[in-house]
Amino acid sequence: MQRRNFIKSAGVAAAAPMFLNGLQMSTLQQSSIFNFINPESDRVLILVQLNGGNDGLNMVIPRDQYDGLAAVRGNIMVPEGEVIRLTDKVGLHPSMKNLEVMYNEGRAGFIQSVGYPNHNRSHFRSIDIWTSGSSSRENINTGWMGRYLDTLYPDYPEPYPTAEHPHPFAITMGSIVSETCQGIVANYSMTLEDPFNIYPLFEEDENALTNTPYGDELKFLRLAIEQTNDYSDEITAAAMRGRNRVEYNMQNRLARQLKNVALLMSGGLQTKVYILSIGGFDTHANQVQQGQTVIGSHATLLEKISNAIATFQNDLKAQGMEHRAIGMTFSEFGRKIKSNKSFGTDHGSAAPMILFGSCINPTVLGENPEIHPDVSPGEGLPMQYDFRDVYSSILVDWFEVEEAQVRTLMYPEFQKLPIIQVCEVISSEDKPIVNEAIEVNNFPNPFQTVTTIAFRMERESRVRLSIFDALGRELQVLFDKKLPGGAHQMPFDGSRLAAGNYFYRLQLGGQVRTRRMVKI
Repeated sequence: MQRRNFIKSAGVAAAAPMFLNGLQMSTLQQSSIFNFINPESDRVLILVQLNGGNDGLNMVIPRDQYDGLAAVRGNIMVPEGEVIRLTDKVGLHPSMKNLEVMYNEGRAGFIQSVGYPNHNRSHFRSIDIWTSGSSSRENINTGWMGRYLDTLYPDYPEPYPTAEHPHPFAITMGSIVSETCQGIVANYSMTLEDPFNIYPLFEEDENALTNTPYGDELKFLRLAIEQTNDYSDEITAAAMRGRNRVEYNMQNRLARQLKNVALLMSGGLQTKVYILSIGGFDTHANQVQQGQTVIGSHATLLEKISNAIATFQNDLKAQGMEHRAIGMTFSEFGRKIKSNKSFGTDHGSAAPMILFGSCINPTVLGENPEIHPDVSPGEGLPMQYDFRDVYSSILVDWFEVEEAQVRTLMYPEFQKLPIIQVCEVISSEDKPIVNEAIEVNNFPNPFQTVTTIAFRMERESRVRLSIFDALGRELQVLFDKKLPGGAHQMPFDGSRLAAGNYFYRLQLGGQVRTRRMVKI
């Protein structure tokens, strides 16, 4: 049996060595390249995976684009009068009333159109990209959280657990360990279904190990079994000490998982990262009920997410733990802008993310996508924010990793986003404004051969301007450099492009604008 296959079933996994700037990470001392302000804080990150590819346009609804939406997905569109109003321009699906309350209380936020360049629409490949924190053109055997944890605990899995670190560093709720926490040697996450019903793994007699490859593998398996059993004892003990102060809907899988997270946090478990999941988002057909678009399979899923997150946050608040945890949702991709004839949607590109917790920036980050009636059949939402910038910003502002080191862990072009803003409940009237005015347009539009992209910025900033097609592929980077404040123009020669819809993406530091242009 291979190490990875065995350890996955036991809640721990292994991977091939990874090299960082030409050096094998296991050979580097923590202090030589990484500087963490407070690696032993009690902060918790909760990642909620929406398996299947969530239709973000049916969740965070661009109210100012309603005419365009109705033209291209009229058979699944929520009636305009039933959309929950978050802002003048943004609404929520009517099944997410509890999330609306959290938003108004300053305990939830959203990031528009999150994705990556050259978006892959395969379930398996795209989730590999999201969990590894890689570009679509890389194949990395470690997870983005696994690389971070490797810098804190470079000898893992030996000699853990220890008196100083008796608890698992990460937990995946379910039976299959998440690759998010895959380190160089092992996965930092163990799987968990029920903290009160953990069966110990059989530990064989300590026979002498031979100095052979077989002996090395056997030693690794013994360590994994012992570690899993030791961690399981600590989890059960924490669950016995913990409590929940509110009632959860036990028919809701995500609610059950969040109930266990709150229980273990209350019981003193020091686990830093929890990975949760809810399936059913691959809604190619019957996403809505024909003739009643406010109900259906997707509406049911959104209601489960909204109710589960709200119950969890109320539980943490009742126990005085609300400032300890933040969470966010992610999915392998969004869906196409245009609905299909089966009252569903097909694999697309970017999609919004939900943020929750009293320490997140409670706003809608980014602009609504432009929706036109003439979208191409394969067109998905164009990317505004790179998901790696979201991850990196969490590392910097939540886990207190220096920005320079995050560029090594994640990617050099990282731009910090205002995700972590406050650690107290605030009213919707007090929400900070994070979307600065950026003037950008192109002319002529539509164009035949050449169009000029013009923009104005207030101060000197690093600027990245790139061109994407309707499938989310990055066709060209026009420039990526620092520019002085003021007005700028950049001609773009599209004479070699086929007629169709394209997008240009302007990134000024942490601010992003994505605009549509048409080649005729």
